[in-house]
Amino acid sequence: MKWERRKSEGFEDRRGMSGGGKAIVGGGIIGIVALLLTMFGGETGQVIGTILNQTQGTTQSSEQVQTRELSEEEITLGQFSEAVFVYNNETWAQIFAKNGQKYQEPGMVLFDDGVNTACGSATSAAGPFYCPADQKVYMDLRFFEELHSRFGAQKGDFAIAYVIAHEVGHHIQTLVGTNQQVRQAQQGKSKAGANKLSVAQELQADFYAGIWASYNKEKLEAGDIEEAISAAQAVGDDAIQSKMQGHVQPETFTHGTSAERKAWFMKGYNTGDINQGDINTIYKSIQY
Repeated sequence: MKWERRKSEGFEDRRGMSGGGKAIVGGGIIGIVALLLTMFGGETGQVIGTILNQTQGTTQSSEQVQTRELSEEEITLGQFSEAVFVYNNETWAQIFAKNGQKYQEPGMVLFDDGVNTACGSATSAAGPFYCPADQKVYMDLRFFEELHSRFGAQKGDFAIAYVIAHEVGHHIQTLVGTNQQVRQAQQGKSKAGANKLSVAQELQADFYAGIWASYNKEKLEAGDIEEAISAAQAVGDDAIQSKMQGHVQPETFTHGTSAERKAWFMKGYNTGDINQGDINTIYKSIQY
């Protein structure tokens, strides 16, 4: 992806820092469950809080101090992430203005290992997520190495760009009220019914990521869209369940299949029209 250094007041790089109230949770089954439940998460605060509350041996510190120097590669990835974050905000400000609305920018935090949020404490096992309570995107960039090595996604900077755009998509849902509508619709539903609504919300965030890519075609390079598609497919519920447990349970899906994630990202990219990704239309397209 073509990019240049851009700065945002809402961007924080906390990598190489320890403390700040971060919770440190052991690996093993807790880490695996957190990864499965919250990868590319939308509203992950309740899940994160539940996992941490059930985990013994959690330690916290109240001060944030620098513990290591970032490598040149880490610095460059941080600058790239900040630039993509700025590009997302510029795109959505333009779209909102076209529709007679004012866009409110989210925040974005890069962290190592663990972080405190208004949705609760989280470890890197949660994967990238958006917290609606403080309207911030949280990312441990080391996640992308695991996405490649463990789940087979292609390497490339546009995989990072896709995830950032997906999480900003959840911020759009908060601003326009979709998040609240989905939560209200989930009340009284069965677990499978509530999950289906979550899938629709996640697929819409993929659609919004495609919208952003469509508005920024001049920044794309050969292979970028393939990198985004590879990342989307790698974290489909069916792909993860097949790899982790050897069988697929559609009633437990919360993020959508690999095919669905690819399809809705490409729908946004090919149309560039936010009206093509209505949450009700997406919900009706889900066949499980």
